[in-house]
Amino acid sequence: MRKTLITEVAGVVEAPVEPVWRILLGDRPEHETKVELGEHTVAYQGGWWYRGEWSVAPDPEGTRVVHRVYNVAEWMRWGVPLANRFFIGFDERTRTAFADGLARIGTRLGCPARLA
Repeated sequence: MRKTLITEVAGVVEAPVEPVWRILLGDRPEHETKVELGEHTVAYQGGWWYRGEWSVAPDPEGTRVVHRVYNVAEWMRWGVPLANRFFIGFDERTRTAFADGLARIGTRLGCPARLA
């Protein structure tokens, strides 16, 4: 599979990896069409171009959470940025949604969480 990184955002949850991982797995989007699981990595792929990958890893302050969005279009991949005007501001919207998700994880675990 050919994939092109569109955006990446990371943060830290001040809790161990396993509880953070369990929450991420429990918060799966309802619209995914394909899910791939790896060791502490989950990918959701849907539509004709979208692939979102989430991963967790140990961090000196707890758990580092990384979210990457890729263009995985098989056809007309050059047209994804052109056809989707919503990419204007896409990085910031992704960052904001990610920060909100980290905050929810922190609240559920009773610990601080922040963007890296």
